[in-house]
Amino acid sequence: MAGQFDVVTEVDRPIEEVFAFLADGENDPEFSPRVLEIAKTTDGPAGVGTVYRSTVKDAGIKTRREFRITGFDAPRRIRWTETSKNLVTGEGGYDLEPVGDGRTRVRLFNTLTGHGPGKLIVGAALKAARKEADDFGKRIKTAVESAR
Repeated sequence: MAGQFDVVTEVDRPIEEVFAFLADGENDPEFSPRVLEIAKTTDGPAGVGTVYRSTVKDAGIKTRREFRITGFDAPRRIRWTETSKNLVTGEGGYDLEPVGDGRTRVRLFNTLTGHGPGKLIVGAALKAARKEADDFGKRIKTAVESAR
């Protein structure tokens, strides 16, 4: 079983700044409290093939995650896929669009897929993610606007 959640927010920053912030996965803890730690494990600037490893905490359980950037079209599009073997994995991305006056519309989406016993819990994970999506969008906005 798989399902998707998404959120759209507008950020008071130019698209290039928003893209640069979101393209650096090491910024994820700034807006995602579930990310306890994250590090880029490949050399060079972020782009297709870049890998990030993280420790996250969901529903009180810590897991290790690994994501690979699969699409990178500056400054409008980022895609990733989870390569770790967890009960529930994600695949998603950001779509960015300038909306005038130095503002950027950001759409985050993520498709969650359950594997093995994870098929029994992916529905609850999706429900929680959808319930939290608006707050997640607000945290992205705040983090990007606060970045120096």
